[in-house]
Amino acid sequence: MKKFICALTFALIYQFGFAQSTVLDKEKLLEFYQTQRYADAAQYLQSIYPADTKDVKALSQMAYCNMMAGKLPDAEKSYLTINEIQPNTLPVLFNLANINSRRGNDLKAKSYLENIVKLDSTNFNAVKQLAGLIKDSLQLKIAYLKKANSLNTADADVATDLAQGYRDLQQWALGYQVLKVAIAADTSNLFLLQAQLPFANELKKYKEVIYVGEKLLKDGADANVVKDVGKAYYYLKNYEKCISYYQMLEKVDKQTEMTLYMMTLSYRELKNLDMATTYAKKTIEEGISPNTSTYYNLLAGLQESNGKLTTAASSYKRGLTFSENSSIYYRLGLLYDLKLKQVKNAFTYYNLYLASKPDAKVEKDQIDYVTGRLADLKSLTK
Repeated sequence: MKKFICALTFALIYQFGFAQSTVLDKEKLLEFYQTQRYADAAQYLQSIYPADTKDVKALSQMAYCNMMAGKLPDAEKSYLTINEIQPNTLPVLFNLANINSRRGNDLKAKSYLENIVKLDSTNFNAVKQLAGLIKDSLQLKIAYLKKANSLNTADADVATDLAQGYRDLQQWALGYQVLKVAIAADTSNLFLLQAQLPFANELKKYKEVIYVGEKLLKDGADANVVKDVGKAYYYLKNYEKCISYYQMLEKVDKQTEMTLYMMTLSYRELKNLDMATTYAKKTIEEGISPNTSTYYNLLAGLQESNGKLTTAASSYKRGLTFSENSSIYYRLGLLYDLKLKQVKNAFTYYNLYLASKPDAKVEKDQIDYVTGRLADLKSLTK
């Protein structure tokens, strides 16, 4: 690698420095390259060449050094000047696309890449980079990825991204085939093998999923691989194996609603109704957001503000079915007390609020109010 860098450095110096050999200190420039002091190299070159130079070789060298030093505006300025002198040079267009992409200007980057594709419709790298810049149109992204894939079926990144696009469209057979071709070119690529598992599962190639998945797991337990292998065992009706794999995920707290659900079904098929019941409850808990009661509290508050008092009370109570929430108890107490004039219910929810042990520092005013109000309600009911 060092020999390659050294050779590249000499080549750059020869290419860009020969015309100015009378003033350019090649040894000094070589030292900057070898020590990767690109900012110093750029500053040195700028001290040699005039600011308005039209020497393409000099501009290229300064642009390269500035880009390597991370001085992207300076690098772009030099490349734009070169593009004016020698329009539509592919390396220059690529560098301008790269600079704009690194600076977050995707529109400009796409413009340069599209220009490259117009000049060379079979330019794989340009098409691949274009696909990577498409964020708002799945169809367009897939179109570019298909083009890139047709130019190089062995590229793992393109194959994986294209397969993901097909997965989003539920086109499992197409995604599977793209990955299959890429895997044939690189049979040891673990990323490709793993990416193909969900496609194989959807296509009911369960034995293949198990064979490939268990080989992958020898190199380390990956949660996604475990999910795919467990799923394949379930559909092959090997419920014990399905459970054993998904228990691996539970041990490292990587279970999901889907894995718990399949464990529930597996225990049911094994006639172990107690465990099936346990996992059915776990599935429900996993599927419920810990913030659900808070969301119902918000909804009920809006309904209450809109004068829909009975509906608000129902929403508050619905929130309590997901988790205890002291704020909901407090709001229900106020609703029944001040608006619905149902003293018994108000008394109940005020007491539940205090029993929920709200933070004495944060909710001191509410606690004091409820305590005093309970005393008032007691005197009213006597």
